[in-house]
Amino acid sequence: MADDNKNSIEKGLSGEYNFSIRAVIAEAWNKTNGAKWPIHLAFLYYFLVVFAIIVVLFIATAALSVGSESASIPVFLQLVLQIGINLILLPVMMGIIMMGIQRAGGREINASTAFGYFSKMISLFLTLVVMYIMLAIGFMLLILPGVYLSVAYYMALPLVVEKNMGPWQALEVSRKTVTHRWFRMFGFLIVMAVIITISMIPLGIGLIWSLPLFIIAYGIIYRNMFGIEAVTLE
Repeated sequence: MADDNKNSIEKGLSGEYNFSIRAVIAEAWNKTNGAKWPIHLAFLYYFLVVFAIIVVLFIATAALSVGSESASIPVFLQLVLQIGINLILLPVMMGIIMMGIQRAGGREINASTAFGYFSKMISLFLTLVVMYIMLAIGFMLLILPGVYLSVAYYMALPLVVEKNMGPWQALEVSRKTVTHRWFRMFGFLIVMAVIITISMIPLGIGLIWSLPLFIIAYGIIYRNMFGIEAVTLE
């Protein structure tokens, strides 16, 4: 299994993969059958977590403001809260992403997967921090490097979870792999953004189909680039 994992990563790094936007969307559409409910249930879990965090923050802010003329939260505490929020929400979102990757591997999915990756919260958070730093540097350098990295780093977070990579390794493997098909990946993101935007017009009803479509399509591209570890599909 370790050799297969290594070979799949090496193939991605050498550009030995391919995908067409039309084929990916068509396959993802077929795979949404039976997958829409678990994915939407997982999103519901995500928003319930967000709601719980908002309630806790409201209560904490109210408690801090008692006996104080200002209801504002100190900057240091705001930073701590932001870190805490990301530590909680990142693993849940990655659980949803992993549902798409698992579905791309032809497996049945379960909404409980959204809570299956809290052990990776530190690695995911560090990866996100390093990514934001690199993007900030890129956008300061005449913008284009930032645009390039925004797309090139798009597969970094699932690599931390699915391939057990460290933050910098995941960012570099994603960048080097995506670069081989950068314009196609960029095109895929544009097409999906248009589809999701249009699906929101009739009271957001179209999101019932477009959100699972995007999650699974993302998983299909990941599968084509890096393969999928069998252990994550059980």
